[in-house]
This record gives sequence, C-alpha cells and structure tokens, in this order.
Amino acid sequence: MAKNINADQLNLEEIVVRTNKVQKTTKGGRTLSWSILVAVGDKNGHVGIGLGKAAAVPDAIRKASEAAKKNIIKINIVNGTIPYECFEKFGASKVMLKPASKGTGVVAGGAVRPILELAGIEDVFGKILGSRNGVNAAKATMICLENLKLAEDVCATRQRDLEVLVPWYARIKKAESQGLESDVKEVEALEVKEGENA
Repeated sequence: MAKNINADQLNLEEIVVRTNKVQKTTKGGRTLSWSILVAVGDKNGHVGIGLGKAAAVPDAIRKASEAAKKNIIKINIVNGTIPYECFEKFGASKVMLKPASKGTGVVAGGAVRPILELAGIEDVFGKILGSRNGVNAAKATMICLENLKLAEDVCATRQRDLEVLVPWYARIKKAESQGLESDVKEVEALEVKEGENA
C-alpha cells in the first residue's frame, strides 16, 4: 500500500467496520480485549483500513484509526465507478467488484460497503464469496481497489495509443473533451449493448 500520502492534508471520515470481543484464558483467569477494524476515507479517491487491539474500546478505535491513516491508498475512479471488473482473494475471503451505470448506487454488503463509500465510489456492484470474515473481506477489497488501473496508464506502459487498445473509451474521452454529452451517452449505450450480446 502507498505510504507517501499525507493523511493530515485530507478531509478524512472514519467508520468502525467491525468490532470483535476477544478473551484470552490465562492462569489468573480470563483477560478481555477488543479487536476493531476501522476504515477512513475522504470520499474523493482516498481510503485506508486499520486494525486496533486494546483492553478498552476507545483505545482500540484510536489505534485502528491511526493504523488506517498510515495505509491510505489512491484509487482510480472513472465517472463515479470503477474502470473494470476485478476479483481478489485474501485468506478464505474472495471479493468481486463490478462497475455499474449511473444511479445504481453502492450495491454491496459486509465490510465491502463502507470501504467503497469512503473511497468515493458512487455506483458499483460488490459481492463477497467464500468466507465473510470482516477483516479478510476488507483486505481483499483494498487489494481490488489498489490494483485498478486507468486505460491511459496501461497505454503509457505498453507505449501504445489509446485509440488502438480501447477505441470506445477513446471516443468517450474525445466527446467529453468537446462537451458533447449526447455522443458520450450513445457510446456508453452501444458498449452496454455489446456487453449484453457477448
């Protein structure tokens, strides 16, 4: 995860994703502690998660929040959704994310939903497969988001033109730059139709 993002310069919100009460049996009896997963984000492409453990809940939340701010990553968002479908695994949890059309909202549950909302993704489909463990699902979601690449970055790496690798996306970008909203909608509708026929 990216370490060079300064959390102090971002307007971060935090959400407690998961709380877990842990008991350790020792010679002197049982010791109670809390394990808490916190997600932080600015709803503008930055998000991070952290795990905190302490005997008291407020201390655990503070530790988790500090850990999350150290693990903030920048996410590539295109028109309020993710650029393409992605699938990642962490432990026994598998997370699948799919881009959605405008107005769909965040269709996801468990630990995936708060992370996507804090990242600033407005329209997306999310599904947890396998184990629904909150920590593993959250980490799989973060791996998904971290690995997302823009078409422009891939073209630059391969030293190819955008029109050659993704001609439909190049047409959308050209229409957007000229302020032709109708052309953008036509290209997007054509792309959806091609996806349904495939």
